[in-house]
Amino acid sequence: MTDNKPQQQDESQLVAARRAKMGRWIDDYGVYPWGNREDNLSSLEDARAVFDQSAHDAFKENSENDARPRVKVAGRCVQHRAMGKLTFLVIRDDSGDLQISCSKSAMPIEQFKVASKLDYGDIVVAEGAMGMTNKGEICVWADSFGLACKSLAPPPEKFHGLSDAELRYRQRYVDMYTSDDTIKTFKTRSRIVSTIRSFMHDEGYVEVETPMMQPVAGGAAAKPFETHHNALGIPLFLRIAPELYLKRLLVGGMRKVFEINRNFRNEGVSRKHNPEFTMLESYQAFGDCETMLELTEEMIRSAANAVGDASSMQFGDHVIDYAKPFDRVGYGEVFEQAVGCSMHDEAAIRAKAKELGFGDADSKNHWLLVSDLFDGYAEPMLNPSRPTFVTDFPSAISPLTRPHENEETLSHRWELFVGDMEIANAYTELNDPDLQLQRFTEQMQGADDEVNAFRSLDDDFIHALRVGMPPAGGLGLGIDRLVMLLTGMESIRDVILFPLMRPQEQTDEADA
Repeated sequence: MTDNKPQQQDESQLVAARRAKMGRWIDDYGVYPWGNREDNLSSLEDARAVFDQSAHDAFKENSENDARPRVKVAGRCVQHRAMGKLTFLVIRDDSGDLQISCSKSAMPIEQFKVASKLDYGDIVVAEGAMGMTNKGEICVWADSFGLACKSLAPPPEKFHGLSDAELRYRQRYVDMYTSDDTIKTFKTRSRIVSTIRSFMHDEGYVEVETPMMQPVAGGAAAKPFETHHNALGIPLFLRIAPELYLKRLLVGGMRKVFEINRNFRNEGVSRKHNPEFTMLESYQAFGDCETMLELTEEMIRSAANAVGDASSMQFGDHVIDYAKPFDRVGYGEVFEQAVGCSMHDEAAIRAKAKELGFGDADSKNHWLLVSDLFDGYAEPMLNPSRPTFVTDFPSAISPLTRPHENEETLSHRWELFVGDMEIANAYTELNDPDLQLQRFTEQMQGADDEVNAFRSLDDDFIHALRVGMPPAGGLGLGIDRLVMLLTGMESIRDVILFPLMRPQEQTDEADA
């Protein structure tokens, strides 16, 4: 058991010291510690960009002729050094860092005293000429300085950022201002999502919004989160996928639709999984899974080029090339290479499952065993450095997918794997209402597991198919995992601003 009392006492003393300093500033200098509206602020990046070397040189020769550009900037103090009549500090905003240089002779004494006694983490506003220090550091030579917000909580030691990974996710707001890389990651994420959205618009897709609370948990095989609507007196589920609603829009006559959406699955947390995650789902009337394959490959290539060099992107130990055409391999082919028998050979499959220690090798549905063996032994064989489409999935594990016309055990479905992760999944959609009803019924009568306990038949969706849905291609792409790949982050928590965490008090109890 770790004794946190000394640390808590130290932090309490630091907070008390900051509060006392704030009180002195209020009493002695009339400082309002929570700031006011500030107009005409420049980002620190923009302020740095307007530095004029010739104006700086001219000012050094004749200080009475000051043509240096003036800026007003704001940011959080991340470095501070007081040297008598001079004080130097570095402030940070989401565009980067910039030094502020304060001279006692250049500003009101009360402002200089505040500048010279700042704490790390204080948010300030400074105005002055863009210049340079004697050591060649571009800076704002401030002649006006004010406190925008007093920080009462001490930052991480020495401002090197949060070294405790769990604390980084729990206090993301601290992680962001103490780590340039964190802000860069999430600005990159925004650029990736923006690129995908623009790409889909350019391809003629209409962005839509579908319900996040649904009366039937459908569209994927996953355990949902349950809730209850008091006014209507009905149970509801947070959506595990928007698929069945998006398909209803095809029935209604929309030709190309997409949604960048939040999905919720009441399942485990890991390096690749967060219970709340972001997906792109899209559907195209009169398309198929090949349509979606071409769309996906070009979309990912566009996103990669938007944030880096698509031909060479580092992810862990792998350098991934998104510029070349992606690889393709059949599900049955990679399965046989990994397991050593055909996925159609039920006796050999059960024997192999027994050999590998599967406790349900005799009782489990043959195709579910195939799926388990593929996940455990075939997926790891795929080259993580090569984006790879695995095609022709078994029809029995693809209940929403159209089967092959000449081989009903196979379906028009693919999944895309990159960096040891599944990134996307696409179908030629099943639009035969009778076959879809049969598939749903078989799915509900499958293995008695936690997921099946929440499955129910979506009668309205079956009715929509009876009204008539055109043949279509459909795609689901994991935004969080794609961002992981394109930013080089190996944990999904590093690309989600506020990943789900156990409450702090429960974590403390577990540690004890």
